[in-house]
Amino acid sequence: MSIWWSLHLRREAASVPLARRFLLGTMETAGVDPDISFDLSVALSEACANAVEHGGDRTALGEPGDSGYGRPPADSGQYRVTAYLDGEKCRIEVSDSGPGFPARRALRPAAHYPQSEAESGRGLDLIQQLSDHVQFGNRPGHGAVVSFDKVLKWREGALLTV
Repeated sequence: MSIWWSLHLRREAASVPLARRFLLGTMETAGVDPDISFDLSVALSEACANAVEHGGDRTALGEPGDSGYGRPPADSGQYRVTAYLDGEKCRIEVSDSGPGFPARRALRPAAHYPQSEAESGRGLDLIQQLSDHVQFGNRPGHGAVVSFDKVLKWREGALLTV
């Protein structure tokens, strides 16, 4: 058995704990080890917080002269969280409609950022530390995507065990 769900959330601070609780409830019901659930819920919170803060700032679409130029995308007030749990891993994807990641983003520990940038880089670093595999990418013309996964451990008698 596997579980899959997707949430379309408003870019509001209140959506972050909502997504986190939804994930934690799913994992508790399925029987995922609490330590794994906690790690993934913190990583999800960081990804959602980034989508809320940066996920709709893109204001210039297309080229000058296009009818949509200078307007935010229609879905700039929303972002999406999708989670897949199967017998061996959980994969989470958070996508938004913002400007996306810089083309040559080199992730590095926050300690290597200048003081003024140190606060802004910590969430992505934390996602990397709490997950087994992470991808940061862009959907051309549609915003950023953060996807991460982690191998699951199960409680005795769990519903989704391998």
